[in-house]
Amino acid sequence: MVRIFILLVPIILIVFSILKAQVEKISFESANPFSFYHVITDLHNQEKQDCYGILRFPDQLYQKPVPLVIGISGSKNWADHHYEYMQVFREMGIATFELHSFNSRQVQSTVGEQVSVTTAMMILDAYRALDILANDKRIDEQNIAIIGWSLGGGVALFSAWMPLIDAIGIEKRFKAHLAFYPPCLVKMNKIEFSESPIHILIGENDDWVSSDACYDLIQDISSQGYDAGITIFENAHHGFDRVGSLQREYNGYSLGNCSFKMREDGALLTSILNIPITSPIRQKLALAWCADRGTTIGGNPEARKASFSYSKEFMRLHLLK
Repeated sequence: MVRIFILLVPIILIVFSILKAQVEKISFESANPFSFYHVITDLHNQEKQDCYGILRFPDQLYQKPVPLVIGISGSKNWADHHYEYMQVFREMGIATFELHSFNSRQVQSTVGEQVSVTTAMMILDAYRALDILANDKRIDEQNIAIIGWSLGGGVALFSAWMPLIDAIGIEKRFKAHLAFYPPCLVKMNKIEFSESPIHILIGENDDWVSSDACYDLIQDISSQGYDAGITIFENAHHGFDRVGSLQREYNGYSLGNCSFKMREDGALLTSILNIPITSPIRQKLALAWCADRGTTIGGNPEARKASFSYSKEFMRLHLLK
């Protein structure tokens, strides 16, 4: 028995080292800019923030660097269906990175407040993570995509906006941007995006964010020659790719009636008096004016199946070919 144990020790150590190498916590420094305006005009003066994410590699070992998908959660933090997508990508031979902007800031949810963790903070987190991960010799730096859901969908979408990219000052770019039901409540003065493809997946009955607003925004972006598209799923609500029936979220903001202009410096302007929304109190007042309370969230089996299929093909097309 002792001899068998001695023989097994090296094998156990090898297996343990492989498993350890497959899942890693990556820490980095970011900051807490409240809005795009603060990223573009005052990034160097923002409060520093320690952040982390979880890097996972495909089960099988590869002899060359592998592509990577960076995932961004929604306002409820990471959920089961988010992890499902990431597992699908790893089965395709793509590494994944779960960005934990919420847990890094000791926040569990921003439903109904949307100020403690913002899109601007998460975009900065994503690029700071990209800067580190692109230098990992196990990762193919030319093939790193970003995916996000709801609030994270906004991150995946607007991380392609050039004024933000230029202000953050990181040379690396995302190869592709896949956004699930993002808030598209802006009319942009400056439509200048990266050359990477952008795609939105959203339900036609989404009452958190508006599919019509996302359609209009994609039309504006694509009309300027950028590779931007949208898929709208019939009879689908917010979170259509979840498992489970529709549920009511009584505290959630319904943003369908909200529309803001966005200046070149990233400031959102109220529809009345063009007041810049550059602080939590101004944002709360602006949303109180245009947004309703009470939203619907839940799965649609057909839309869920289609969205997983589309996501696989999207990543295969842009990261594996």
